Amino acid sequence: MKNYKQLGWLASGAALLLWSAMAVAQAGAYPQTQPGSMGGAPGTMGAPGTAGYPGQAGYPGQAGTMGTPMGTNGTTGGQMQDRDFMKKAAEGGMAEVQLGQLAQQNGQSQEVKDFGQRMVTDHTKANDELKQVAVQQNVTLPTSPSSHDQAEYNKLSKLHGDAFDKAYAKMMVTDHKKDIAEFKREAHSGSDPQVKNFASQTLPTLEEHLQLAEKMNTAEKSGGSGMGSSSQRQ
Repeated sequence: MKNYKQLGWLASGAALLLWSAMAVAQAGAYPQTQPGSMGGAPGTMGAPGTAGYPGQAGYPGQAGTMGTPMGTNGTTGGQMQDRDFMKKAAEGGMAEVQLGQLAQQNGQSQEVKDFGQRMVTDHTKANDELKQVAVQQNVTLPTSPSSHDQAEYNKLSKLHGDAFDKAYAKMMVTDHKKDIAEFKREAHSGSDPQVKNFASQTLPTLEEHLQLAEKMNTAEKSGGSGMGSSSQRQ
């Protein structure tokens, strides 16, 4: 009987030891698993940090693309100079033709009449060449002289004979000096090759006109003729 009791105690002790060992093993296992999993979770919390992308958000380097409009404006400025030149050249050319026709009607001296005919011939030719350039450039040219040129024409149309000759000769000197300056500016600093070429090709004719106009003006001031037939195209 005593032996049975001892065996029962031993069995109970062994079971208690086994349970304790299992409990210890389980207790040791949980701390290793739980800290590891907890450590992984905080690690994934770094995702919100990447969500902001602070470096990419502003793209400050792309601000340099603002320079494009400036470049475009520069090009537009050059084009505007060409268009403005073409507009003024067309208006001036038409005015010279009308004034040349008026010189043949109201002028007294043959020199003034001949110069007027030269203006009609040369400026009609230049106007036609300018129209061709304008078509290629898709530019609409004015169809009549400027208000200033029209006012000058109206003043001269009221004069006849010697009074007309003197006023017309003086006007031709002033007008051609202004025209030459504008054509030189376009020939040197224009942006469109075709417009610049038109200005360059027309310049020699305008400079010849100025020389003839100055001779005509000098002759009218002295009260005599002095130009002969030099104003006619040879």
